[in-house]
Amino acid sequence: MEWTHLLAFNLALLAAMAAPGPALLFALRQSIAGGFATGLATGIGLALMAAIWTAAALLGLEIVFALFPLAFTLMKLAGAAYLLWIAYQLWRDARQPVADNAQPGARAFWGGFLVNLGNPKSMLFAASVLVVIFPPDLTLSAKAAIVLNHFAVEVMIYGLFAALLSSGPARAGYLRAKPVIDRIAAAVLGLLGLRLLFGR
Repeated sequence: MEWTHLLAFNLALLAAMAAPGPALLFALRQSIAGGFATGLATGIGLALMAAIWTAAALLGLEIVFALFPLAFTLMKLAGAAYLLWIAYQLWRDARQPVADNAQPGARAFWGGFLVNLGNPKSMLFAASVLVVIFPPDLTLSAKAAIVLNHFAVEVMIYGLFAALLSSGPARAGYLRAKPVIDRIAAAVLGLLGLRLLFGR
């Protein structure tokens, strides 16, 4: 494996992260609503699960999903249910004030972790990108480097988002428009959950 392989992987990863999806939307909303610590903890949870999916792809878990489609279906159902639950909560609480005692630690971390855990398609995406970019004869240490690189890149990007969006002006703007923003976020997450539920 050469450094150009990691560069290509990181460019593909950044492009995938920039595409609107449940992970990005959840991270942005958490950063604006809860502040930097909440946004960073959410991002670490998202990054850890995404790196685990990459590790699974490197170890061939997509073969398991192909051989046992029921496992993939169950993961899709669980992920869709979680996204729909988040969407319901956002819609329900859109007009409620933001709590001053936001819990930035374990709760935010596990929220991010579960959002990406419920999306096995991210593992299938990782598998397809890995096959295209990296040589087939990767050593175990090279695979570990790819997984650690993936985790570090996602933490840096989500940390940057958290720093930018948790500023005073960003938070004040969110508080003014909270009902509209939360309902839009709820609608998008709900549609993503339904797409995950009914899509192929």
